[in-house]
Amino acid sequence: MPDTSVPPALPETLDATALDRLFREARTQNKWLDKPVPTEKLVEIYELLKWGPTSANSSPARFVFVTSPEAKAKLKQALSPGNVEKTMTAPVTVIVAHDLHFYDKLPVLFPHVDAKSWFAGNWSLAEQTAFRNGTLQGAYLMLAARAVGLDVGAMSGFDNNKVDELFFAGRPWKSNFLVNLGYGDPSGLFPRSPRLAFEEACEIV
Repeated sequence: MPDTSVPPALPETLDATALDRLFREARTQNKWLDKPVPTEKLVEIYELLKWGPTSANSSPARFVFVTSPEAKAKLKQALSPGNVEKTMTAPVTVIVAHDLHFYDKLPVLFPHVDAKSWFAGNWSLAEQTAFRNGTLQGAYLMLAARAVGLDVGAMSGFDNNKVDELFFAGRPWKSNFLVNLGYGDPSGLFPRSPRLAFEEACEIV
């Protein structure tokens, strides 16, 4: 008997508005409107980004949402001079970090095999896995923030060791990069920089 079932429809490309918000029209923000970001929006961002794939569902990223004047003043000590104003005026700055002991949660996150044994005692593999997948999750955070209507400004101009000392003392967390969040002021944008063409950056083999 012939199979008359209808195959599932293949996913379609997101509409142009969504692609513009996530990629084509999105910009790295340097100046911010005086408009707060509610805590509910930060929770919404995490509830989206957590679904992004990581190796063995390891989910090593840890996010510190810096919002209070006291925490901002602490973070300021670690910033490069060129990043102080944009960070101090951003409603939220996220410290994107990774937990070097992420594998302690693998019995819950990846329960069908003994994945913890892959990393416990293998410091090099654990460190590489935490950094790589934590970086991925930081990228998911930026896309999730854009998806819920916020602007972002990612930065690496800061003293990682100082941030770790100030925010993560006694914990196996290591800072990776910072992301300012809020509602961008277009007057602070630089001219859009070019990107490499497909032929310059890609190969099909």
